[in-house]
Amino acid sequence: MAVLTLWIADMSNATPAPLTAHASVAEVPSARLARKAAFAAAAGTAIEYYEFGVYGYMAAIIGPLFFPSDEPTAALLSILAIFGSAFLMRPIGGIVLGRLGDKVGRRSVLLTTVIGMGIATAAVGLLPVASVAGVVAPFALLFVRLAQGFFSGAEVTGSAAYVAECAPRGKRGFYGAATPVGVAIGGALAAAVCGLTTGLVSSAQLHDWGWRIPFLSALPLVLLSAYMRRSIEESAAFRRALESEKPAKAPLSEVFSKYRGSMLKVFLISFGQNAGYWVGFVFMSIYLITYLEYDKTSVYWAMSLVSILMATLMPLWGGLSDRIGRRKVLAIGFVAYAALVIPMMLLMNHHNPVLAFVALLVVALPMPIVQSVGYPTYAEQFPTRVRYTGMAFSFNFGTILGGGVTPYIATAAIGATGNLLSPAFLLVGAAVVGLLTLTQLRETADETLA
Repeated sequence: MAVLTLWIADMSNATPAPLTAHASVAEVPSARLARKAAFAAAAGTAIEYYEFGVYGYMAAIIGPLFFPSDEPTAALLSILAIFGSAFLMRPIGGIVLGRLGDKVGRRSVLLTTVIGMGIATAAVGLLPVASVAGVVAPFALLFVRLAQGFFSGAEVTGSAAYVAECAPRGKRGFYGAATPVGVAIGGALAAAVCGLTTGLVSSAQLHDWGWRIPFLSALPLVLLSAYMRRSIEESAAFRRALESEKPAKAPLSEVFSKYRGSMLKVFLISFGQNAGYWVGFVFMSIYLITYLEYDKTSVYWAMSLVSILMATLMPLWGGLSDRIGRRKVLAIGFVAYAALVIPMMLLMNHHNPVLAFVALLVVALPMPIVQSVGYPTYAEQFPTRVRYTGMAFSFNFGTILGGGVTPYIATAAIGATGNLLSPAFLLVGAAVVGLLTLTQLRETADETLA
């Protein structure tokens, strides 16, 4: 926790990077605005990943409730298909809300996304199950998940863009760590709430009504995040852009006509990033509980602890990327994913809780590297006038492939082949794609945002 504590303290005392010949006083964001942006971004992103985490952690429990079946794998595949459906809505939400963000500003859109995500998350906890509503139940779940995916499509990328635009030049990686810290905290809260729920209620109560608790618990988080975002100011870069030119009339068309190369690079790197998070981290809870039959409560608490530990490392890696460059740090993370996932999954197979926790901790080590450096890197690939749209569109397609599809493919591959290492091969492949893309990426750590 020491690194995270120092990061918070440093943000409280941070000063803007010194002026250079290419930067004027008006171009340097204030440290006060950067701090507020960082905390507001982390709070909102935590909501997004809390919901996705809760759904992933509870998938094996709620699967039979919405998709009754004599075959557990079939129910799990069905619930994971619904899980993936939310990712399909993300590009649509990114296009619609990203366009608004580029035309009217980041602040109002970020407030909308956090409220929309939170309401959709809580709504899952109010849905009837198949034994009560029949075929209506899975369709209702699908509708709510699609709504959640729509708002999520502009959340994490909008947060990352906003923080990058508010951060002083030379410290975008440091402040940008706030977005993935929110990712980790949201995942940690999800695992902790699931652990408390499964530990305090009986198995019968869990399947009857207890599964609703983690989803309904999103409401207080929404209130806190919305309160924080109401007080933030518009980003310095967006205000400067409005002073010098009119907003883009058709941001998506401009992105496609001028920044196709940037879109492709963000898409491929985000594919590797998301596969690392969803396969290398969230899917591991399903793997440990469903396939290796570890105690679910113990797994949830282990996931929560690992998430918090990873959050403490993110400011370190983000700050390091400011000094040695984004490409080098991202390469470290992707190489670590490729090297660690197979031996750590083999270690989990020993059915020893201590060894399984160590393996889970080690396989998660690349996550803070890629997460903390990925988001500011994406923001640096597009100019301010189309940054929100460009990031949201390209990142969300990487999220579909790396996050929405891979848990389903991993589960299906295990069912078809019986090889429990199938998910590891998916993650290794995604990491290699990320590494190859880095060879074509220009270094942007010390550039001034356009």
